[in-house]
Amino acid sequence: MAPSFANLPDEDDSDSYDEEEEIDYSDLRDQYEVRLEEGLDTFIVIDGLPVVSKEKKAPLTKFLLKKLKVAGRASEESVFMPMSDKGETKGRFAFVEFASPAQVSAAVKALNGTLFDRHHTMLVNKLTDIDRYGRDGRINDEYEPPHIDDYVQKEHLRWFMADTDGANGRDQFVMYRSDDVGVFSNRKTAAPKVLINRANWTDSFMQWSPLGTYLTSVHRQGVLLWGGEKWSRQQRFSHPYVNLVDFSPNENYVTTWSNRPIELDDKTTTLGLEDENKNYIIWNIETGKPLRSFADPPSSQVDESGNPVKRKIQWPAFKWSADDKYVARLIPGHAITVYELPKMNILDKISIKIDGNTERSSVKIEGVVDFEWAPADPQRDGIKTYEQLLCYWTPEIGSNPAKVALMSIPSKEIVRTRNLFNVMDVKLHWQSQAAYLCVKVDRHSKSKKSMATNLEIFRVREKGVPIEVVDSIKDTVINFAWEPKGDRFVLITTAETNTQTAVPPKTSVSFFCPEKSKGLTVGNYKHIRTIDKKNHNGIYWSPKGRFVVVATVHSQQSFDMDFWDLDFEGEKTDADKDLTANLQLMNTADHYGVTDIDWDPTGRYVASSTTIWKHAMENGYHLYDFKGVLLREEHIERFKQWLWRPRPPSLLSKDEQKQVRKNLREFSRAFEEEDQFELDTANMEVVETRRSQFQEWQEWRQDEAEMLSTERSGLGLPATIAEMFASKRAEHGGEDAVVEEIIEDVVEETEEIVS
Repeated sequence: MAPSFANLPDEDDSDSYDEEEEIDYSDLRDQYEVRLEEGLDTFIVIDGLPVVSKEKKAPLTKFLLKKLKVAGRASEESVFMPMSDKGETKGRFAFVEFASPAQVSAAVKALNGTLFDRHHTMLVNKLTDIDRYGRDGRINDEYEPPHIDDYVQKEHLRWFMADTDGANGRDQFVMYRSDDVGVFSNRKTAAPKVLINRANWTDSFMQWSPLGTYLTSVHRQGVLLWGGEKWSRQQRFSHPYVNLVDFSPNENYVTTWSNRPIELDDKTTTLGLEDENKNYIIWNIETGKPLRSFADPPSSQVDESGNPVKRKIQWPAFKWSADDKYVARLIPGHAITVYELPKMNILDKISIKIDGNTERSSVKIEGVVDFEWAPADPQRDGIKTYEQLLCYWTPEIGSNPAKVALMSIPSKEIVRTRNLFNVMDVKLHWQSQAAYLCVKVDRHSKSKKSMATNLEIFRVREKGVPIEVVDSIKDTVINFAWEPKGDRFVLITTAETNTQTAVPPKTSVSFFCPEKSKGLTVGNYKHIRTIDKKNHNGIYWSPKGRFVVVATVHSQQSFDMDFWDLDFEGEKTDADKDLTANLQLMNTADHYGVTDIDWDPTGRYVASSTTIWKHAMENGYHLYDFKGVLLREEHIERFKQWLWRPRPPSLLSKDEQKQVRKNLREFSRAFEEEDQFELDTANMEVVETRRSQFQEWQEWRQDEAEMLSTERSGLGLPATIAEMFASKRAEHGGEDAVVEEIIEDVVEETEEIVS
C-alpha cells in the first residue's frame, strides 16, 4: 500500500515522539531532495528528427546544435538520443539540456514548427510540459472530435472603400479633442458627418495603419486595433506603458516601444520570461502574438558621476523593407542587424564584439551612423532576381573618407558607393517609388568656419546607378522633400545657423526639376526658382504629386502657407521652356499658430490644425482645397489631433486608370450632380427647418396674445394696447397730449483754487 498523508499521526500525540526527530536533516534534504519541476525545467524534447545509424549520430548531433544556437549554447554531452537494438536512433526524438529555463523558453518559441531539413519538421516542447500534460487523467485515451464553432461572418475591414461616402470620394478623418475621439466624413464646406464618437477612446493618441485598415488607440495596458463598419476591436497587444507604435508598410507587423522595461506579473499572459526587462516588441498583427522582444541599447556616454547619459530615442528603431520580408535595426557605430520575417531570424548571422560584449548581427559596418530601406521594389536595370535595397552612410574615420553605399538584400552585395569629404552630417531621402535617392551632405570648409550643402542624387533604375551632383546651393538646407511618384523636389535653405531663437530665421524656398530629354531617360536637374525672405520651414506635397504647400509651422510670429502648382496650364516663360515644370503660386493663406498640415489621400483637400499639445492659442482646424481656398474653419477647445484615413493602393491597372482620366468629364458630371442634389437637399432641409420654427413662433405668439387679452378683460382694461391708446386719445378731445421734459447736462466743469 502506498503511503498517504491521511495516515500521518497527529502532532499532539505524545506516543509518536522519536528521539531521531531531534537530529537536523535540513542540509541533507536541500542537497538530495528531488524537485520535480526544478529538475526538469532546463530540458526540451525535440520530435521529428530523421532516423540515422550509429555512425551518423555524431554529425546529426552537431547539425542539431547549430540549430539550437538561436536559443543558447548546448554541448554534445547535453544531447541524448536513445538507440534501438538495430543500431539506429529510436523514436525520432532527442532530449537536450540548456543552462537556464529562459533558454528553454527561447528554444521552444524560436524552433517549434521550423524545418530541420527539406523532409523533416521539428516539434520542440518543454519536458515539464510533457510531464504535466502527459500524466494519467490529463489526456483522454479515447479520441474526442474537437468542437468547431459555427461560422460567423466578419466585418469587412475595408468597408469604407465601398461605402457611399467612400465611393464618392468623401474621405474619413479622425479628430481627437478634449477626451472625445470621433471619426468623421468630409463634407467640404458643410459640417462633417459624424460616423462614430467615443469618450476616452484612448489614453495617449490615435494612429491609422498605413493602408487605413485599422485605427490604433494607445492605453496604459497596451495597444488596441479597431476596424470594420461597427468599429469593433480587431486585435490587442499587451505592452504595459507603451509610448510609441510603428506599423510595417503592408500592415502585417507592428512594433511597440515603452521607456519602461517590461515587468512580468501574474496578469501577463502573452509575454514570457524572455520578454522581461525589454522595451521593444515586434508583433504579428494577424495572430496577435509577439515575435521577438528587444531591450534599449545601453548608453555609451556617462556623466560626471559615472551614470549613463539619457540619449534621444531614434524612431522608428526598427525599419521595415517595402515588402515586409525584412526588418532591420542599427547598432550605432558597429553594424546593421537584418531580421527575416516572420521567424525573426538574423540574416547570415555573425558575431561582433562591442564594449567587451558579443552581439549578433548581419552586416558589420565600422562607424555606421544611419540607414534607410528603399520604400518600393527597386526594379534596377538588368536585375531580374529578387532584392531589396538598403542605403547607409559612415563618417570620416582617420584618413578614410565618409562613405554612402547601396546594399542589396539578401545577397548583401554593395551596388554603389560614394566617397565624401569634409562632411558634418548626411541625410538620406528616398523617392516614393525608389527610383531616386538623394543624399543631402552638409559640408564644412577647410577652415571649418562656414558650411554649405550639396545633393548627391543616385539614379537607381538607370544602368550602373549613375550619380548626379547638385552643388549650386550656397546655404544650409534645413528641409528637403521629393515629389511623390515624381522626379521633382523642393528644398528650404537658410544662412542663419543658429535656429534656437524666438523669431524664426529667414529662409529661401527653391524648386528643382529635370530638363526635358529625348526618349525615356530623365534629364539633368535644373533650378526653377528661389523665393527669398521667407520664414518657411515645412514642405507638404500632395500624395498625388504636382501640388505642394510650403509653410511656417510651430511659430507664433509667422504662419503663412503658400500653395504652389508645378504643372500650371498657362504659358511658360522662355527660361522654363526646356524644363519639366511650370511653377505658379496659386494662393497664400494664414492660420495662426499652425502646428500640423495634412493632405487627404486623394490630394484634393488640405487640413491645417493647431494642437493643444504645442500651445493653447486658438486651437482648431482649417480646411482648404488644393488651390488654397478656405472651405471651412472651426475653433475647438482642447483640440489635439486631426488625421486623414489612408487609402490602400488602387486595384485598377495603369490602362484602366488612363481610361478613367480620358473620360474624367463624364465621371465628374455624375459626381457634380450628386453634390448638387445633396446641396439642394441640405438647402431644402434648412428652409423647412426655418419654416417650421417660424410657424411654431406664430402659434406661440397667438396663444400669448389670447392669454393676455383674457387677463386684461378680467382687470377691466381694454383688450389690446391699441384700444387703450384710442381711449386715452378720446379723453383729450382726440388730440395727442404733448409732454415737455427739460434735461440738463453738464458740458464742462472747471475747478479753481482761490488763495
